[in-house]
Amino acid sequence: MNATLRPQPADDLARVMREMGAAARAATHDLATAAPESKVRALTVAAVEIRAQTDPLLAANRLDLDAATKAGATAAFIDRVMLDKSRIDGIARSLEDVAALPDPVGATTEEWTRPNGLTIARVRVPIGVVAIIYEARPNVTADAGGLCLKSGNAAILRGGSESFESSKVLVACLQAGLRAANLPETSIQLVPTRDRAAVGHLLTMNEFVDVVVPRGGKSLIERVMCEARVPMIAHLEGLCHTYVHASADVEMARSITFNAKMRRPGVCGATETLLVDRAAAVSHLPTILHDLLHAGCEIRGDEGVQRMDPRVKPASEADWSTEYLDAILSVKLVDGLDAAIAHVNRYGSHHTDAIVAADGKAAERFLAEIDSAIVLHNASTQFGDGGEFGFGAEIGISTGRLPPRGPVGAEQLTSYKYVVRGKGQIRA
Repeated sequence: MNATLRPQPADDLARVMREMGAAARAATHDLATAAPESKVRALTVAAVEIRAQTDPLLAANRLDLDAATKAGATAAFIDRVMLDKSRIDGIARSLEDVAALPDPVGATTEEWTRPNGLTIARVRVPIGVVAIIYEARPNVTADAGGLCLKSGNAAILRGGSESFESSKVLVACLQAGLRAANLPETSIQLVPTRDRAAVGHLLTMNEFVDVVVPRGGKSLIERVMCEARVPMIAHLEGLCHTYVHASADVEMARSITFNAKMRRPGVCGATETLLVDRAAAVSHLPTILHDLLHAGCEIRGDEGVQRMDPRVKPASEADWSTEYLDAILSVKLVDGLDAAIAHVNRYGSHHTDAIVAADGKAAERFLAEIDSAIVLHNASTQFGDGGEFGFGAEIGISTGRLPPRGPVGAEQLTSYKYVVRGKGQIRA
């Protein structure tokens, strides 16, 4: 199924989706048995092709940006969709980073010998067909396709309508890499329509799809949870927190907080709520607020925070559970570590949460008691990203409690099987 395929009439959509599923399933054998060198070649050629297609990719991205602007998208949302030459090069470099990773397929993770002489090994194998449903950011198209390829999985990509034109060009580049490596072009396919009904088909094609990865807002996750007949690796919203403990270094707290919110407000690792120890309000908060407000960030605070700066708007109860994905930050004063932990565990989405503290014991308690996939001490929440973990890229941040949890890279997209070797043993 080619990325340039035109959207189909509604009555043909079920057939188109099933054809994609069947083609992906047929590709899985070649992918599972592909030599590591073949996958590396496909990824490196795709990276070269992405750089070569910079101008067409920018032209396609302009179409996406124009549509998003006409639809009234926020500046932060536009930033998520936008590509420039630097970001395109970053997409290509991400594929090269994935190519350079050790091949996870066939790796033995554990091996032992039983008293009867049987040798048992646990070996990594691909999952099969992975469907990824995501919104806005076109780099996810390349990241998801590249990671699935590296891990020996076929990928069906249902990107956001906001980045549809950009994603078509990126998938064409990935398929060029597949052709160069003599791997099935249908190993990476893009759903050829913006029609949301395609999502419903993906969620119920359990004979073709082995796992679905939804990466988006509450409405998408709720729909997947209600309709899916296949297992799910959930990337929930990034309702991330930064907590400034009373022992925090003032300048460190100032720097980390600003970066955690304002580096890229529209990414899922951006801090959405800042918690500050009441004992540190006078010493730490004024400079933090000044930096954020000066940079154009809207602050919504509780009564104590409002008294610190007249520009702070009152926070509502809903603000503590809102992922803004914009230059908006809710700020609350808390009475110590216990109150901070309680707030994060109540309102957070189990994505990424950070503490800024010089007190090592307080930091260790926070790291141990916060029930999130990623917890940090003295670092920005914007490090909650697979590339920063050394995974080359990520297909999402799994916020569930069952594995895989946290950044999902190539290794996390594998399952395993047990390989048993004997010398004629029979069971009594």
